[in-house]
Amino acid sequence: MYAGPRALTEHSVYVSIGGMPIVSPGGGTGSPGGGGPRPGELPRPGELPRPGELPRTADAVVVGGGTVGGWCAYFLRRAGLRRVVLVEQGTLGQGASSRAAGVVRTQGGTPWAVRLGEWSRRFYLGQAAELGIDSGFIPHGYLLPCFTEVEVAAARERMAMQRALGVEVAWLGPDEVDAACPALAPGQTLGATYCAHDGYLHPPRNVTAYAVALATTGVIVAERTRFTGVTTRPAAAGGAGATITGVTTSAGSVAAPLVVLTGGPELAAVGRLAGLRIPAGGARHQVAVTEPHPDLSPERLPMLFDLTAGLYWRPEEGGMLFGMSNPGEPPGEARTVDLAYLERMRERLAVLVPVTAGLGLRRLWAATIDYTPDHLPVIGPATTAGGRVDGLYVACAGGHGMMWGPAVAKAVSDLATSGGSEVVDVADLGLDRFDAAGRSRLAADPVALPFPGSAPAGP
Repeated sequence: MYAGPRALTEHSVYVSIGGMPIVSPGGGTGSPGGGGPRPGELPRPGELPRPGELPRTADAVVVGGGTVGGWCAYFLRRAGLRRVVLVEQGTLGQGASSRAAGVVRTQGGTPWAVRLGEWSRRFYLGQAAELGIDSGFIPHGYLLPCFTEVEVAAARERMAMQRALGVEVAWLGPDEVDAACPALAPGQTLGATYCAHDGYLHPPRNVTAYAVALATTGVIVAERTRFTGVTTRPAAAGGAGATITGVTTSAGSVAAPLVVLTGGPELAAVGRLAGLRIPAGGARHQVAVTEPHPDLSPERLPMLFDLTAGLYWRPEEGGMLFGMSNPGEPPGEARTVDLAYLERMRERLAVLVPVTAGLGLRRLWAATIDYTPDHLPVIGPATTAGGRVDGLYVACAGGHGMMWGPAVAKAVSDLATSGGSEVVDVADLGLDRFDAAGRSRLAADPVALPFPGSAPAGP
């Protein structure tokens, strides 16, 4: 039985995150005629704020420097907005974005999930040509095995939906699953869906990629700057709601006609500062990496997601990276590693991949992962009891930051600048799908970690 440290935090066990690059405040200009800015375009004299200062005005402000916020700010610049400001209370990628497992899967349980996963996958593949750097995405192949006839029926139904949307997903019988994954104990499954194009990336490298994208397009990044609220003006006489006029921060106010609130587990708190109720929360998620072993070489170990157990794995540094969430645990911040639950998942893992039973762990961390009650993203305008706040938008990936993050960012950027997006139909993904208790009118995505099924209680 594994006997590890008694209390490991995400900061103490994943210290490499501290070495992520920081983008200093900078400025940029749009290209003539309102087109998108060119990567590497230099700001004009006088457009750069002094280090540590915010500009007093901007075309858009993005709150949150994680995957969704970082890529959103980049896409807003690419859409032609001259001055885009990103406000982050810590440093870029300091939260869940650097502590993720990096899984990118197109085998979603809903059409929204499929489209978001596929757009993000294609974006990752094209990053090098667009940016000169990439997030390190590696197509590797992903198995979603079935262990009961009920699971087989559900998987075949999902596969039909995925194929109709263009995903090259196949059904593998039990013997084919064993052949595709030699590390798996034989005879464990009744079959699996499989997509060879699914893969994974290195989360800190993703932070590097969007840090470079922000710097080269002239987004003004204000790190260690707390968002404290929004400013608005009332709607026209007789109208409901309000119109955004800017944000307030610990470094001063910025007037802007467009504000996008992004974030992971802290999004609900960010929303409250803006007068919104956002039914999103945080829950502990644990990730571990085994020591290397020949039987865990990448060619013997495709990615796999045991939906019933809430356990997944992928190759990592000659060993196996595996992640898990406890469905019986209430929402809340991840303060330590739950060693008892880790041991329980290791026992399940040893049944599936026997070689792991005798392996030590090289790395182990607990992170707080965000979720929504229906396990779907939030992409839409801000709404309050008094009506819509024009110019204010909300975006989160609902616990799928690496998988859906770029697509969510592009969709909300499109929505804010043009009123719609070709990435995904966002009509049903806004805050208005939730009732006053945080219950969604949409069915939950069935292909997800065992996130809590209800919104956390307010303060």
